[in-house]
Amino acid sequence: MDQVLVTCPPMLGLMDEFYPVFEQYGIKGVAADVLQTLSEDELIAALPDYAGWIIGDDPATARVFKAGKKGKLRAAVKWGVGVDNVDFEACKSLDIPIINTPGVFGREVADVAMAYVLGLARDTYAIDRAVRSENAWPKPRGVSTWNKTAAVIGFGDIGRQTARRLLACDMHVRVYDPFYKPVAGLDVEPVTWPEGLEDVDFLIFTAPLNDSTHHMFNHDILPRLKPGVRLVNVGRGPVVQETALLEGLRSGRIIAAALDVFEEEPLAADSPLRKFDHCIFGSHNGSNTVDAVRHVSQLAIKRLATFLTETKA
Repeated sequence: MDQVLVTCPPMLGLMDEFYPVFEQYGIKGVAADVLQTLSEDELIAALPDYAGWIIGDDPATARVFKAGKKGKLRAAVKWGVGVDNVDFEACKSLDIPIINTPGVFGREVADVAMAYVLGLARDTYAIDRAVRSENAWPKPRGVSTWNKTAAVIGFGDIGRQTARRLLACDMHVRVYDPFYKPVAGLDVEPVTWPEGLEDVDFLIFTAPLNDSTHHMFNHDILPRLKPGVRLVNVGRGPVVQETALLEGLRSGRIIAAALDVFEEEPLAADSPLRKFDHCIFGSHNGSNTVDAVRHVSQLAIKRLATFLTETKA
């Protein structure tokens, strides 16, 4: 029976449900011992023993795939939408069929983005921390959303769903995406990056990571920002240059940030970001709901099982 290595943390959290699904396809799922990602060396050591791999955010590099190909590896599936960590060209050259699971998680990640926007607007997270840890009863004066402008950077599934939620809060929504296409029912303003940032109140990054989005928020952008802007990133960490974000926070031009993703994950214990009490930090967990994980994991298993059947000698 073919064995499949699973290294995706959200899927691993429900693996007991998925073992029978693997068995229905005549394959055996094996859960990796991993918190966030395995290293290249760990993958090179482990992967040759498996016919298939369901990838999380691990470094799925050419070295890793070459090692797997020398062993039993015949196919892989990238769990979820983001593919910046996967060398698809290496898979093509090695004749390893691979695919991701596009078009999923938009609503789930958009829910987190909206929660972050409201949390930054009303200081709800800071209030909770003060009530719990300081026995305090704070009354910070927040800001309303109905008279604010939000910029959504990236207008894919997550961006569109985020815009829908922002519009429901009566915000004016600008969209930055070179491939923008209008969507019925979404009354947004398409703008070319970085034009028009001078009067944006909330910057919300939902963009994937690629050559054009890497560090698109950087030190050159800071002077363009409206003083007191709030920043949210639920896309990919390196889209926002951390040193620029820190400069903005220290100067006060950025009043606070909410980040589900970081340039390096997990967030280091000594990260200077931790010094900003009004920031909100996640754990790259925006897509992780029971409903979404079940749907995407079953889809990933099915697609990988199909590959393994097609490549069986």
